Amino acid sequence: MTTERREPALNAGERAMLEGWLDYHRRTLAWKCEGLTDEQLRTASVPPSELSLMGLVRHMAEVERGWFRKVLVGDDPGPIYFTDGDPDGEFHLTEADTWQEAYATWQTEIETARRNAAGFELDDLSRGKSRFSDEPFSLRWIYTHMIEEYARHNGHADLVRERIDGVTGD
Repeated sequence: MTTERREPALNAGERAMLEGWLDYHRRTLAWKCEGLTDEQLRTASVPPSELSLMGLVRHMAEVERGWFRKVLVGDDPGPIYFTDGDPDGEFHLTEADTWQEAYATWQTEIETARRNAAGFELDDLSRGKSRFSDEPFSLRWIYTHMIEEYARHNGHADLVRERIDGVTGD
């Protein structure tokens, strides 16, 4: 599999620009994981950190679910990988955890996110509210936050990948 990444058009409208940058960053994370074995994808960056590429993908599946299901449309199917007893469960990998499962789950959450967001305009407010202020979020805010979330974790992914096999990139 080869992940194709294209930056959004330089003259796109606001929504197309936000969705384009979000998709670009989603593809960047997939690209950082290409060509590695499950064992490599489960490899923690630098002990004692448990940060791994597969863990980052599982984390982003949780983040997609949280923002586009729980917050945006008020649907709370519950967490995928973490529990109250293990709030960082997405990063606690075993040999039984596979790239195939992590990637498929992440892609399912991305597709659900796209479908849910399609029913909202940028200024529309979420059905779920902030746990800090009890206020709803605009879809614009959620898109901007998701771009930031992916960009930050893609920086982590770049460092983890370089540690695994020396591959670097933008």
